[in-house]
Amino acid sequence: MDKKFVVAGLCYAILGMALGIFMAASKDHGHMVTHAHIMLIGFVVSFIYGLCHKLWLNNTTSKLATAQFFIHQIGAIGIVIGLFLLYGRHIAEETIDPVLALSSITVFTGMVLMMVLFIKSMRH
Repeated sequence: MDKKFVVAGLCYAILGMALGIFMAASKDHGHMVTHAHIMLIGFVVSFIYGLCHKLWLNNTTSKLATAQFFIHQIGAIGIVIGLFLLYGRHIAEETIDPVLALSSITVFTGMVLMMVLFIKSMRH
């Protein structure tokens, strides 16, 4: 699981940096919120999850660990796409808001599952 999280995190980092470079070049910083969420939820959190799996969770590939990986990634992708559409003015806030809310709850669920994985690992 560690490498899956690190690879996903690095993909988000590349996407976030590309968006940052685009904003700088175009002098349009309208996607600053999108950029920040890509870098934090996508890159930083995924990378930290990868470190957690490598250093403390013995790199388990249990059903719970796999579910946690996909739940986090689905939520992160939902937030990134939703914010891109919102801050790019491609969609109305009232239309995308439910997607962003569900995606946020999904990322939160991924964090709770990481805590569960940690608690379970402390018992062994």
